Amino acid sequence: MSTQGLMCRLRPLLSDLNARRAASSTVLACQNCHRRQQLRCFSKESNMTSHGPAKRLQGQKKESVWTEFSKLCSETKATNLGQGFPDSAAPEHIRKALVDVANSSNPLHFQYTRGFGHIRLVNAIAALYGKHMSRNIDPMGDVLVTVGAYQSLFNTFMSLINPGDEVIIIEPFFDCYEPMVMMAQGTPRYIALKPKNENPQSAGDFVLDPDELAGMFNENTKAIVVNTPNNPLGKVFKRSELEMIANLCKKHDVLCVSDEVYEYMIYPGNEHIRIATLPDMWDRTLTICSAGKIFSVTGFKLGWTIAPPHLMDILRTVHQNCTFNAATPLQEALAISLELELSRLNKPECYLVSLAKELEEKRDKLAAMLREIGMTPIIPQGAYFMLANVSHLDMDLSDAGDGRRDYKIVRYLTKKVGVATIPCSAFYSEAHKSIGEKFIRFCFIKEDHTLDKAAEKLKKWRDL
Repeated sequence: MSTQGLMCRLRPLLSDLNARRAASSTVLACQNCHRRQQLRCFSKESNMTSHGPAKRLQGQKKESVWTEFSKLCSETKATNLGQGFPDSAAPEHIRKALVDVANSSNPLHFQYTRGFGHIRLVNAIAALYGKHMSRNIDPMGDVLVTVGAYQSLFNTFMSLINPGDEVIIIEPFFDCYEPMVMMAQGTPRYIALKPKNENPQSAGDFVLDPDELAGMFNENTKAIVVNTPNNPLGKVFKRSELEMIANLCKKHDVLCVSDEVYEYMIYPGNEHIRIATLPDMWDRTLTICSAGKIFSVTGFKLGWTIAPPHLMDILRTVHQNCTFNAATPLQEALAISLELELSRLNKPECYLVSLAKELEEKRDKLAAMLREIGMTPIIPQGAYFMLANVSHLDMDLSDAGDGRRDYKIVRYLTKKVGVATIPCSAFYSEAHKSIGEKFIRFCFIKEDHTLDKAAEKLKKWRDL
C-alpha cells in the first residue's frame, strides 16, 4: 500500500482519537473546576480551606509592624531611624576573626559543629558569664547556642509552655513574645509599665504597680518575661524591682524568661542586674543573650540561652528538631572575639565597655534634636532606642491611612518628612495600646551623618 493510501486510512482514526482526547481533557478540566468550586464554597461556609492553618496559629497576625514600615521606608528611601540595627562597620576584631576563619585550613570550620553550640564558643560564653554571675557555668550543660536570641525565645516557649499556661508579659514588649506564647498555645497576660507622672522624662519614670503585678500570679501562671534593658522603652530594672519579681516567682513556683540582649548598653547612673544572680533564682531563670546586639552584628544571627540543666535539657529537645545547629564559621569567629574581650574585660578598649560610651553621645544628640523640633524625648537608661512623646503635636493626618494615631504619625513622617520611625502601640496588647499611642520609637545606633541627615529633614519640616 502506498504512503498516501495509508494516510487516507489513518486520518479518520487519528481524528477520532484527537476528539476523544479533547473530550477527556474537557471532562478533566470540568472536574478540576468543580473541585475548585467545591473548595471555594467550603471556604466560604467554614472560613478555612481543606488545608487550613494548624490550630496553634489561630489568632496570629499575618503581618507585623516591621512588614509595613520596613517596606514603607524602603519605598520612600527615608532616613531609617526605625529598625534596630547599626549602619556602621562591625568592630574590626570581629571582621578580622571572620576573615581568618574563612581563610582557615581547618576543614571542620565549614562543616556541622556540635548541635548545642560550637565547643570553643560555649567555653568562651561560660567563662564570660561565669564572671558576670559569680558562679561556675558548665559550657556543656548550661549553655545553648541558637540562631539568634529569637530562636532562644522560641525554644523556651515551645518547650516549656503547655496549652492553658499563663505567661505574664511586661509592656511595652518586644513584639515576638506574644505570638510565640500563643503558638505554644499558652495564654499571654499583660501588665504595663506606667509613668509615675503626667510628663515622664526618663525611662525610669515608668514602673510596675506592685499590687497589680502580685494579682497577675495564680495557679495557672507558668512564666514571666522580663526584658532589661527594655525594648522599646530603654528602662533598666532596678534591683528592688527585680527582687519584687523574683519573690513572686518563688512564691508561686513560676519561671522567669530574662531577655537581656542589650545587657552591655547601660548608661551612667544605672546598673544591669541579672535576675538569675538573685537568691534562689538560678534554678528557675532562663537568661537570653545576643551576639548581634553585643557586637553590633545583627546579621550574624547568633544568640544563646544560659539555664540550669533541668531546664536546658528540655530546650534542647526543641532545638535539635528545629535548626539543630547554627552556622559553624560564625560561631568560630564569635568565639575568637569573645576570647579577646575576656582578655580585656572592664578595660576602656573592651568593646563591651566602649559601645555604651559611644551610644551615650548619640542618645544625647538625638534627645536634643527631638526637643528642638517640639517632641518630648523619654531618655533611655539602656539599649539604643528612644521614645518620643508626640501626643501634643498638631498634625494634619487626614491622608495618613487608618489605625491608631501613632501609626498615622509614623506614616506621615516617613512619607512627608523622609524620616522613618516605629509606632509604639505595636509593643502593647490591645487593652493597653492607648498608652503606647502617645509615643513613637527612634533608633540611635546610627552613624552621626545619618542622625544629622534626619535632624536636617525634621528641622525643615518644623520650619514649614
